[in-house]
Amino acid sequence: MREQKNNIRLSVFFPCYNEELNIDDLVSETISLLNDLVIDYEILIINDGSSDNTGLLADSLSKKYDKVRVIHHEINQGYGAALISGFSNAVYEWVFFTDGDHQFHINEIERFLENIDKNDLIIGFRKKRQDPWHRILYAYAWNRLVRILFNLKIKDLNCAFKLIRKNTLDRIELNSRGANINTEILLKAKYTGAQIYEIGVSHKPRKFGKQTGGNPKVFLKAFLELRALRNELKNYHLGEEKA
Repeated sequence: MREQKNNIRLSVFFPCYNEELNIDDLVSETISLLNDLVIDYEILIINDGSSDNTGLLADSLSKKYDKVRVIHHEINQGYGAALISGFSNAVYEWVFFTDGDHQFHINEIERFLENIDKNDLIIGFRKKRQDPWHRILYAYAWNRLVRILFNLKIKDLNCAFKLIRKNTLDRIELNSRGANINTEILLKAKYTGAQIYEIGVSHKPRKFGKQTGGNPKVFLKAFLELRALRNELKNYHLGEEKA
Protein backbone atom coordinates (compact mmCIF):
# COMPACT_ATOMS: atom_id res chain seq x y z
CA MET A 1 0.00 0.00 0.00
CA ARG A 2 1.19 3.51 -0.81
CA GLU A 3 2.39 5.62 2.13
CA GLN A 4 0.47 8.70 0.96
CA LYS A 5 -2.39 9.22 -1.46
CA ASN A 6 -2.39 11.90 -4.12
CA ASN A 7 -4.22 14.89 -2.69
CA ILE A 8 -6.72 15.18 -5.51
CA ARG A 9 -10.28 14.17 -6.29
CA LEU A 10 -10.63 12.38 -9.58
CA SER A 11 -13.47 11.72 -11.99
CA VAL A 12 -12.86 8.68 -14.19
CA PHE A 13 -15.11 7.64 -17.04
CA PHE A 14 -15.26 4.90 -19.63
CA PRO A 15 -17.06 5.41 -22.95
CA CYS A 16 -18.58 2.05 -23.87
CA TYR A 17 -20.30 0.59 -26.90
CA ASN A 18 -20.93 -3.17 -26.68
CA GLU A 19 -18.27 -3.86 -24.06
CA GLU A 20 -20.12 -6.43 -21.94
CA LEU A 21 -17.04 -8.69 -21.73
CA ASN A 22 -14.65 -5.91 -20.74
CA ILE A 23 -16.38 -3.48 -18.41
CA ASP A 24 -16.54 -5.62 -15.25
CA ASP A 25 -12.79 -6.26 -15.08
CA LEU A 26 -11.97 -2.66 -16.02
CA VAL A 27 -14.15 -1.20 -13.28
CA SER A 28 -12.89 -3.66 -10.65
CA GLU A 29 -9.24 -2.94 -11.47
CA THR A 30 -9.87 0.81 -11.39
CA ILE A 31 -11.56 0.70 -7.99
CA SER A 32 -8.74 -1.39 -6.55
CA LEU A 33 -6.21 1.12 -7.84
CA LEU A 34 -7.98 4.36 -6.90
CA ASN A 35 -8.81 3.30 -3.36
CA ASP A 36 -5.11 3.63 -2.56
CA LEU A 37 -4.17 6.32 -5.08
CA VAL A 38 -6.39 9.40 -4.52
CA ILE A 39 -8.37 10.88 -1.65
CA ASP A 40 -11.70 10.63 -3.46
CA TYR A 41 -12.99 9.57 -6.85
CA GLU A 42 -15.98 8.64 -8.96
CA ILE A 43 -16.32 6.27 -11.90
CA LEU A 44 -18.77 6.97 -14.71
CA ILE A 45 -19.73 4.36 -17.29
CA ILE A 46 -21.02 6.01 -20.46
CA ASN A 47 -23.17 3.43 -22.20
CA ASP A 48 -23.48 4.79 -25.73
CA GLY A 49 -26.56 2.91 -26.90
CA SER A 50 -25.05 -0.57 -26.63
CA SER A 51 -27.04 -3.40 -28.21
CA ASP A 52 -25.54 -6.08 -25.94
CA ASN A 53 -25.67 -6.36 -22.13
CA THR A 54 -23.29 -3.48 -21.43
CA GLY A 55 -26.08 -1.34 -19.99
CA LEU A 56 -27.35 -4.06 -17.67
CA LEU A 57 -23.86 -4.87 -16.43
CA ALA A 58 -23.14 -1.18 -15.88
CA ASP A 59 -26.28 -0.79 -13.78
CA SER A 60 -25.29 -3.88 -11.79
CA LEU A 61 -21.84 -2.38 -11.12
CA SER A 62 -23.41 0.89 -9.94
CA LYS A 63 -25.45 -1.06 -7.39
CA LYS A 64 -22.42 -3.03 -6.27
CA TYR A 65 -20.07 -0.04 -5.90
CA ASP A 66 -21.19 3.31 -4.50
CA LYS A 67 -18.45 5.12 -6.47
CA VAL A 68 -19.92 4.03 -9.83
CA ARG A 69 -22.52 5.95 -11.82
CA VAL A 70 -23.98 5.12 -15.22
CA ILE A 71 -24.97 7.49 -18.02
CA HIS A 72 -27.14 5.82 -20.66
CA HIS A 73 -27.57 7.02 -24.23
CA GLU A 74 -30.77 5.44 -25.53
CA ILE A 75 -29.28 5.24 -29.02
CA ASN A 76 -25.69 5.17 -30.23
CA GLN A 77 -24.65 8.82 -30.57
CA GLY A 78 -20.96 8.40 -31.39
CA TYR A 79 -17.64 8.50 -29.60
CA GLY A 80 -17.53 12.26 -29.27
CA ALA A 81 -20.99 12.35 -27.75
CA ALA A 82 -19.91 9.73 -25.21
CA LEU A 83 -16.90 11.82 -24.20
CA ILE A 84 -18.96 14.98 -23.93
CA SER A 85 -21.38 13.15 -21.61
CA GLY A 86 -18.46 12.05 -19.47
CA PHE A 87 -16.98 15.53 -19.26
CA SER A 88 -20.30 17.24 -18.52
CA ASN A 89 -21.23 14.80 -15.76
CA ALA A 90 -17.81 14.71 -14.05
CA VAL A 91 -17.74 16.56 -10.74
CA TYR A 92 -14.11 16.57 -9.57
CA GLU A 93 -11.18 18.84 -10.40
CA TRP A 94 -9.39 16.31 -12.61
CA VAL A 95 -11.06 14.16 -15.25
CA PHE A 96 -9.56 10.98 -16.69
CA PHE A 97 -10.94 8.78 -19.42
CA THR A 98 -9.99 5.60 -21.19
CA ASP A 99 -12.04 3.40 -23.49
CA GLY A 100 -14.17 0.55 -22.20
CA ASP A 101 -12.32 -1.91 -24.47
CA HIS A 102 -9.68 -2.45 -21.75
CA GLN A 103 -6.70 -2.06 -24.08
CA PHE A 104 -4.72 0.04 -21.60
CA HIS A 105 -3.17 -0.68 -18.21
CA ILE A 106 -5.19 1.51 -15.85
CA ASN A 107 -2.38 1.56 -13.27
CA GLU A 108 -0.32 3.77 -15.59
CA ILE A 109 -2.52 6.67 -14.51
CA GLU A 110 -0.25 6.93 -11.47
CA ARG A 111 2.54 8.35 -13.66
CA PHE A 112 0.09 10.90 -15.04
CA LEU A 113 -0.85 12.15 -11.60
CA GLU A 114 2.80 12.85 -10.90
CA ASN A 115 2.75 15.56 -13.58
CA ILE A 116 -0.34 17.60 -12.72
CA ASP A 117 1.33 20.57 -11.01
CA LYS A 118 2.45 22.42 -14.13
CA ASN A 119 0.14 20.92 -16.75
CA ASP A 120 -3.52 21.09 -17.72
CA LEU A 121 -3.68 18.03 -19.97
CA ILE A 122 -1.56 14.93 -19.54
CA ILE A 123 -2.13 12.73 -22.55
CA GLY A 124 -0.87 9.30 -23.53
CA PHE A 125 0.75 8.08 -26.69
CA ARG A 126 0.85 4.38 -27.49
CA LYS A 127 4.46 3.22 -27.45
CA LYS A 128 3.55 0.16 -29.53
CA ARG A 129 0.03 0.20 -30.87
CA GLN A 130 -1.70 -3.20 -30.82
CA ASP A 131 -4.35 -2.67 -33.49
CA PRO A 132 -5.03 -3.92 -37.04
CA TRP A 133 -2.84 -2.35 -39.73
CA HIS A 134 -5.67 -0.33 -41.27
CA ARG A 135 -6.40 1.44 -37.98
CA ILE A 136 -2.73 2.30 -37.59
CA LEU A 137 -2.70 3.64 -41.15
CA TYR A 138 -5.80 5.76 -40.56
CA ALA A 139 -4.27 7.15 -37.38
CA TYR A 140 -1.02 8.05 -39.12
CA ALA A 141 -2.88 9.83 -41.92
CA TRP A 142 -5.07 11.68 -39.42
CA ASN A 143 -2.13 12.85 -37.31
CA ARG A 144 -0.33 14.11 -40.43
CA LEU A 145 -3.43 15.95 -41.65
CA VAL A 146 -4.00 17.69 -38.33
CA ARG A 147 -0.34 18.63 -38.08
CA ILE A 148 -0.43 20.18 -41.57
CA LEU A 149 -3.70 22.04 -41.03
CA PHE A 150 -3.16 23.28 -37.47
CA ASN A 151 0.51 22.76 -36.63
CA LEU A 152 -0.60 20.63 -33.68
CA LYS A 153 2.41 18.47 -32.92
CA ILE A 154 0.94 15.65 -30.87
CA LYS A 155 2.30 12.11 -31.17
CA ASP A 156 -0.98 10.22 -30.84
CA LEU A 157 -4.07 12.42 -31.09
CA ASN A 158 -6.64 9.70 -30.51
CA CYS A 159 -4.95 7.79 -27.71
CA ALA A 160 -7.76 7.08 -25.25
CA PHE A 161 -5.73 7.67 -22.11
CA LYS A 162 -6.05 11.30 -21.07
CA LEU A 163 -6.09 13.27 -17.81
CA ILE A 164 -7.55 16.77 -18.05
CA ARG A 165 -8.01 19.60 -15.58
CA LYS A 166 -11.76 20.22 -15.17
CA ASN A 167 -11.50 24.00 -15.41
CA THR A 168 -9.74 23.60 -18.76
CA LEU A 169 -12.75 21.66 -20.02
CA ASP A 170 -15.07 24.32 -18.62
CA ARG A 171 -13.36 26.96 -20.79
CA ILE A 172 -14.10 25.26 -24.12
CA GLU A 173 -17.22 24.18 -25.96
CA LEU A 174 -17.08 20.78 -27.64
CA ASN A 175 -19.22 19.98 -30.67
CA SER A 176 -17.78 16.87 -32.34
CA ARG A 177 -19.95 13.79 -31.97
CA GLY A 178 -17.56 11.38 -33.68
CA ALA A 179 -13.86 10.51 -33.76
CA ASN A 180 -12.79 14.14 -34.26
CA ILE A 181 -13.45 14.82 -30.57
CA ASN A 182 -9.86 14.30 -29.38
CA THR A 183 -8.54 16.70 -32.02
CA GLU A 184 -11.12 19.27 -30.98
CA ILE A 185 -10.22 18.95 -27.30
CA LEU A 186 -6.51 19.39 -27.90
CA LEU A 187 -6.82 22.24 -30.40
CA LYS A 188 -9.25 24.27 -28.32
CA ALA A 189 -7.25 23.64 -25.15
CA LYS A 190 -4.11 24.82 -26.94
CA TYR A 191 -5.89 27.92 -28.24
CA THR A 192 -6.88 28.85 -24.68
CA GLY A 193 -3.29 28.56 -23.46
CA ALA A 194 -3.48 25.18 -21.71
CA GLN A 195 -0.25 23.28 -21.03
CA ILE A 196 -0.14 19.83 -22.64
CA TYR A 197 2.26 17.07 -21.59
CA GLU A 198 2.68 13.68 -23.30
CA ILE A 199 3.58 10.35 -21.68
CA GLY A 200 4.14 7.01 -23.39
CA VAL A 201 1.74 4.25 -22.36
CA SER A 202 1.45 0.52 -22.97
CA HIS A 203 -1.23 -0.81 -25.29
CA LYS A 204 -2.80 -4.28 -25.30
CA PRO A 205 -4.56 -6.13 -28.11
CA ARG A 206 -8.32 -6.11 -27.79
CA LYS A 207 -9.29 -9.33 -26.04
CA PHE A 208 -13.08 -9.18 -26.32
CA GLY A 209 -15.54 -7.35 -28.54
CA LYS A 210 -15.35 -5.69 -31.91
CA GLN A 211 -13.55 -2.49 -32.90
CA THR A 212 -15.53 0.21 -34.69
CA GLY A 213 -13.02 3.07 -34.94
CA GLY A 214 -11.48 1.80 -38.20
CA ASN A 215 -14.77 1.91 -40.10
CA PRO A 216 -14.41 4.13 -43.21
CA LYS A 217 -17.75 5.79 -42.34
CA VAL A 218 -16.30 6.79 -38.97
CA PHE A 219 -13.24 8.25 -40.68
CA LEU A 220 -15.39 10.17 -43.17
CA LYS A 221 -17.54 11.63 -40.41
CA ALA A 222 -14.41 12.69 -38.53
CA PHE A 223 -13.07 14.40 -41.66
CA LEU A 224 -16.32 16.36 -42.09
CA GLU A 225 -16.23 17.39 -38.43
CA LEU A 226 -12.59 18.43 -38.84
CA ARG A 227 -13.55 20.71 -41.71
CA ALA A 228 -16.27 22.30 -39.57
CA LEU A 229 -13.80 22.68 -36.70
CA ARG A 230 -11.33 24.43 -38.97
CA ASN A 231 -13.97 26.98 -39.91
CA GLU A 232 -14.91 27.47 -36.27
CA LEU A 233 -11.32 28.00 -35.17
CA LYS A 234 -10.90 30.91 -37.56
CA ASN A 235 -12.69 32.91 -34.87
CA TYR A 236 -10.45 31.62 -32.08
CA HIS A 237 -7.45 33.44 -30.70
CA LEU A 238 -4.77 32.26 -28.32
CA GLY A 239 -5.90 32.81 -24.76
CA GLU A 240 -9.58 33.11 -25.67
CA GLU A 241 -12.01 31.49 -23.28
CA LYS A 242 -15.52 30.20 -23.75
CA ALA A 243 -18.03 32.97 -23.20
